[in-house]
Amino acid sequence: MSAMNAKIAVVVPCFRVGEHILEVVAGALQHADRVICVDDCCPEFSGKKVEEHFADPRVSVLYHDTNLGVGGAVKTGYRAALMESFEVIVKLDGDGQMDPDQIPMLANPLLKQRADYSKGNRFFELEFLQGMPWMRLFGNTMLSWFSKVSSGYWRILDPTNGYTAIHASALAALPLDKISNRFFFESDLLFRLNIARAVVMDVPMPARYGTESTNLKIHHVLLPFAFGHVRNFFKRIFYTYFLRDFNIATLELISGLGLGIFGLVFGIQAWSESVASGVPASAGTVMLAGLPALIAVQFLLAFLHYDIQNAPTVPICSFMRRQ
Repeated sequence: MSAMNAKIAVVVPCFRVGEHILEVVAGALQHADRVICVDDCCPEFSGKKVEEHFADPRVSVLYHDTNLGVGGAVKTGYRAALMESFEVIVKLDGDGQMDPDQIPMLANPLLKQRADYSKGNRFFELEFLQGMPWMRLFGNTMLSWFSKVSSGYWRILDPTNGYTAIHASALAALPLDKISNRFFFESDLLFRLNIARAVVMDVPMPARYGTESTNLKIHHVLLPFAFGHVRNFFKRIFYTYFLRDFNIATLELISGLGLGIFGLVFGIQAWSESVASGVPASAGTVMLAGLPALIAVQFLLAFLHYDIQNAPTVPICSFMRRQ
């Protein structure tokens, strides 16, 4: 591919990937105009191995003096790719778990301006999951639901799948400094993409596991992930339904929460008084507590339906191109 027609850059974060990094870079070069390896203070000197092995001018290595985490390494690569004006930037892990031959499938929707961000989805076909450890399968299933709620991309699965591609115009719209440097990076990025109203697309692909090991430890990330999803959920609701717009969904949310809180507080108070006095609550009291709660559920379900339908549909890259 000619440098004059350069479109695709691949960013490879490198930390404890010395065993697989050369194979990964070689595979990426088959489909990319540039491969940017970011040595995140790797104790296995992955960056040096790449520099010593590849004389190809399309390969470059950047170094961190301290370990910033996978998100920090990817963001360094993103910034470098933006400075070189690449159109699509693919993130490919250096541990050998991602097939470089899938790069064209990830990049294609972005090059055709059908999406701003594409990501792998190992849950599309049952046979894709063969070889995935059952604990990781369960964890990814749970994280998918949490990510749907916090990011607003209700039709997206496998949120921790790090095999992704992003269009330069969407990347330029993101506040990279505010996105997590650690393993929450992919989930945090989805939240920021929704705030920017970027179109996200899942690309079906099989899981790929061999002798490589992951640096992700469930017990280390459980609480940070939970906190991050809760924080992003409230931020997204505020930005989408109060700061940027005030629509029917906003009224449904306010009404649902208001009626629900009233019904709950009134019901608890009436129940407490009934227990203390020994006199059963009247039918009217029960209705006054129960009816607002029932209406609240209807309002909140209506809000949820609106939120599910409110996913972005017009890619940022197509809008920017028209400008």
